[in-house]
Amino acid sequence: MTASHSAPETTAKQQWAGGLTIFGAVMLMIAGVLDIFRGIMAIAHDDVFVTTRNYVFQFDLTGWGWVHLILGAVAVIVSLGLFQASLWARIAGVTIAALIIIANFLSLPYYPVWSVVMIAISGFVIWALCVVQREASPDMFGSPRGGI
Repeated sequence: MTASHSAPETTAKQQWAGGLTIFGAVMLMIAGVLDIFRGIMAIAHDDVFVTTRNYVFQFDLTGWGWVHLILGAVAVIVSLGLFQASLWARIAGVTIAALIIIANFLSLPYYPVWSVVMIAISGFVIWALCVVQREASPDMFGSPRGGI
């Protein structure tokens, strides 16, 4: 009788894990696309951003534009891998989200509200990708890994 109760619980855990992975993939894709747009804005029109004088991390806005553009492009590519529920994509997703957090923290004085929003989105991505246990994560079609 206990065996019949564990099967629905396992299915619910697998669905929850799959949902969190998809959530992380979608949020990483959104963060990547927004970072691409931010990078294009910084490369094309520097006057969109506020320039601050006495900030510890003073860099050229065009340089920051290239950093955000590259991070955004990599984030979109990694998010496509997350839709396949692969382990490499989860590790790369956490890594790229952490790099997005660092880049937005360092460029905080140039676009403060947007940087805080991007830090929050990337924090949700890291949470969604780290909370899923490996044995509970299903593939895209809902079947558990390692079995048919």
